[in-house]
Amino acid sequence: MATLTKSATKSATKSAKSTGEKLFECEVKRRRVAARGGYEPFWKVKNVADALVDGDTEFRCKDCHGTVKLHKQRVATGPASHAEHAHKHDSEYCPSGFYFQAAADGRETRLSEKPVR
Repeated sequence: MATLTKSATKSATKSAKSTGEKLFECEVKRRRVAARGGYEPFWKVKNVADALVDGDTEFRCKDCHGTVKLHKQRVATGPASHAEHAHKHDSEYCPSGFYFQAAADGRETRLSEKPVR
Protein backbone atom coordinates (compact mmCIF):
# COMPACT_ATOMS: atom_id res chain seq x y z
CA MET A 1 0.00 0.00 0.00
CA ALA A 2 1.48 3.34 -1.06
CA THR A 3 1.52 6.23 1.36
CA LEU A 4 1.80 9.86 0.36
CA THR A 5 4.45 12.04 1.89
CA LYS A 6 3.40 15.27 3.55
CA SER A 7 4.60 17.37 0.57
CA ALA A 8 2.85 15.10 -1.94
CA THR A 9 -0.41 15.36 0.01
CA LYS A 10 -0.10 19.15 0.19
CA SER A 11 0.64 19.32 -3.55
CA ALA A 12 -2.37 17.12 -4.40
CA THR A 13 -4.64 19.24 -2.22
CA LYS A 14 -3.36 22.46 -3.76
CA SER A 15 -3.87 21.23 -7.35
CA ALA A 16 -7.40 20.01 -6.59
CA LYS A 17 -8.21 23.36 -5.01
CA SER A 18 -6.83 25.44 -7.89
CA THR A 19 -8.86 23.62 -10.55
CA GLY A 20 -12.19 24.14 -8.78
CA GLU A 21 -13.43 27.67 -9.27
CA LYS A 22 -12.65 30.21 -11.95
CA LEU A 23 -14.66 33.41 -12.32
CA PHE A 24 -13.62 35.38 -15.39
CA GLU A 25 -15.73 38.46 -14.59
CA CYS A 26 -16.04 40.47 -11.39
CA GLU A 27 -17.29 43.87 -10.30
CA VAL A 28 -14.83 46.71 -9.75
CA LYS A 29 -15.53 49.87 -7.77
CA ARG A 30 -15.48 53.02 -9.90
CA ARG A 31 -16.36 56.68 -9.36
CA ARG A 32 -18.57 58.97 -11.43
CA VAL A 33 -19.66 62.58 -11.19
CA ALA A 34 -22.73 62.87 -8.98
CA ALA A 35 -25.75 64.99 -9.93
CA ARG A 36 -25.40 66.98 -6.71
CA GLY A 37 -21.68 67.58 -7.21
CA GLY A 38 -18.62 65.61 -6.25
CA TYR A 39 -18.19 61.92 -6.99
CA GLU A 40 -20.22 58.84 -6.14
CA PRO A 41 -19.03 55.23 -6.14
CA PHE A 42 -20.63 52.54 -8.31
CA TRP A 43 -19.86 48.94 -9.26
CA LYS A 44 -19.05 47.97 -12.85
CA VAL A 45 -18.82 44.43 -14.27
CA LYS A 46 -15.42 43.89 -15.83
CA ASN A 47 -13.28 41.08 -17.19
CA VAL A 48 -10.69 40.03 -14.57
CA ALA A 49 -7.78 40.35 -17.01
CA ASP A 50 -8.84 43.92 -17.88
CA ALA A 51 -9.28 44.83 -14.20
CA LEU A 52 -5.74 43.67 -13.44
CA VAL A 53 -4.28 45.63 -16.36
CA ASP A 54 -6.27 48.79 -15.49
CA GLY A 55 -4.98 48.75 -11.91
CA ASP A 56 -8.38 48.59 -10.20
CA THR A 57 -8.14 48.03 -6.45
CA GLU A 58 -11.59 47.05 -5.13
CA PHE A 59 -13.26 43.87 -6.38
CA ARG A 60 -16.29 41.71 -5.55
CA CYS A 61 -18.24 38.83 -7.06
CA LYS A 62 -20.75 40.04 -9.63
CA ASP A 63 -23.42 37.61 -8.40
CA CYS A 64 -23.18 37.41 -4.60
CA HIS A 65 -21.14 40.60 -3.90
CA GLY A 66 -18.71 38.59 -1.76
CA THR A 67 -14.94 39.02 -1.50
CA VAL A 68 -12.89 37.49 -4.32
CA LYS A 69 -9.19 36.76 -4.79
CA LEU A 70 -7.72 37.61 -8.19
CA HIS A 71 -5.17 35.40 -9.92
CA LYS A 72 -3.11 36.72 -12.81
CA GLN A 73 -2.06 34.53 -15.72
CA ARG A 74 1.66 33.91 -15.16
CA VAL A 75 2.64 31.85 -18.20
CA ALA A 76 1.13 31.62 -21.67
CA THR A 77 0.24 27.95 -21.24
CA GLY A 78 -1.14 28.41 -17.70
CA PRO A 79 -4.67 29.22 -16.57
CA ALA A 80 -6.13 32.54 -17.72
CA SER A 81 -6.50 35.43 -15.28
CA HIS A 82 -9.43 34.64 -13.02
CA ALA A 83 -10.98 35.22 -9.61
CA GLU A 84 -12.24 32.85 -6.96
CA HIS A 85 -14.32 33.37 -3.85
CA ALA A 86 -12.22 34.22 -0.81
CA HIS A 87 -14.62 32.35 1.48
CA LYS A 88 -16.10 28.92 0.89
CA HIS A 89 -19.47 29.90 2.39
CA ASP A 90 -19.87 32.55 -0.37
CA SER A 91 -19.15 29.94 -3.04
CA GLU A 92 -21.69 27.55 -1.49
CA TYR A 93 -24.61 29.92 -2.24
CA CYS A 94 -23.39 31.92 -5.25
CA PRO A 95 -24.74 30.85 -8.68
CA SER A 96 -21.19 31.21 -10.09
CA GLY A 97 -19.61 29.30 -7.21
CA PHE A 98 -18.01 25.90 -7.64
CA TYR A 99 -19.52 24.51 -4.42
CA PHE A 100 -23.02 25.75 -5.34
CA GLN A 101 -22.86 24.08 -8.75
CA ALA A 102 -21.58 20.84 -7.21
CA ALA A 103 -24.31 20.74 -4.52
CA ALA A 104 -27.19 18.35 -5.05
CA ASP A 105 -29.38 19.41 -2.13
CA GLY A 106 -31.55 21.96 -3.99
CA ARG A 107 -30.18 25.01 -2.16
CA GLU A 108 -31.21 28.53 -3.14
CA THR A 109 -28.83 31.31 -4.15
CA ARG A 110 -28.27 34.27 -1.84
CA LEU A 111 -26.05 37.29 -1.41
CA SER A 112 -22.91 37.06 0.66
CA GLU A 113 -23.26 37.23 4.45
CA LYS A 114 -20.50 39.90 4.39
CA PRO A 115 -20.91 41.74 1.07
CA VAL A 116 -18.28 44.20 -0.14
CA ARG A 117 -19.84 47.68 -0.06
